[in-house]
Amino acid sequence: MNIRKITTVTEEILAEGGRRTDPVITVAAVAAVIENPWHGQGFVDDLGPGIDATASELGAVLAPRVMEALGGTLEAYGKAAIVGLSGEIEHGSALIHTLKFGNHFRDAAQASTLLPAVEKRGEAGAVFDIPLKHFTDATIRSHHQTFEWRVADAPHPGEILIALAGSTGGRPQQRLASLSTEQ
Repeated sequence: MNIRKITTVTEEILAEGGRRTDPVITVAAVAAVIENPWHGQGFVDDLGPGIDATASELGAVLAPRVMEALGGTLEAYGKAAIVGLSGEIEHGSALIHTLKFGNHFRDAAQASTLLPAVEKRGEAGAVFDIPLKHFTDATIRSHHQTFEWRVADAPHPGEILIALAGSTGGRPQQRLASLSTEQ
């Protein structure tokens, strides 16, 4: 795996809707910009060897960095991939939709749900929204949220930007009833 760069961003949400948040909610995301392991090979029928050579190592690099940047207990998480214009969306999906990748984050967070995801193809600086959901129960509405981000110079046409994000809480000032009230 060839990593060109790793980028980390954190936000502290201090207020929402004119009120202070208590506690302050931190959101952190870490992205690696990697060389697309299938770049220049044309249509590849079996993505397995590229997944085996990349996904687990990538998860092992990103997961601890998100947890460290978060600086608190994770309550919500998600993942994303943006494939450069010379690649296929399936290339990003192949790397993030495997337990070889996701289990690193689940294990670090002591989580039990699948990571919500977004993947797309785009040029350098493409904006992406990383969906976040509760780390043990994806039906908890208060933790359904989105983290918007972009990396100005990535991905290049032959690269993939892979990101993990986490939050120490749900949406600030959330007021929706639990799902169980509608059943």
